[in-house]
Amino acid sequence: MDSTTKKALLLLKSLIFHYHGLDEEEREMLEKTADSIQAKDEMEWANNFIAEDYLSAFKRSRQFLSKVFIRMNESDRVKYLMEVWEETHKKGYVTEMETTAILTLSKDWQVEKKFLERVKD
Repeated sequence: MDSTTKKALLLLKSLIFHYHGLDEEEREMLEKTADSIQAKDEMEWANNFIAEDYLSAFKRSRQFLSKVFIRMNESDRVKYLMEVWEETHKKGYVTEMETTAILTLSKDWQVEKKFLERVKD
């Protein structure tokens, strides 16, 4: 996985986790992901990207993420969305804002139908 893809994956997770304030469990999930893909610098980049302007973070992230994820094959796009979806469930709840953000991204990446099919399974 190249550095840009690592940044995109960590930005995706960090963005969703920041919706209600990044808690300790979510921070640990991000660190575990960063460790598993050897991406500490990319994780720091993603968190700084969000912190740069929290209010515009989703809009700016959508632009960056779409450029990266739309180049991937459809199954990889769905896989990464499912990964963040499942991690939000691990903490015991998923907020409406998190769900809306993930659905918006699935639409941006032209995998909304496939993503929803996977969620229903």
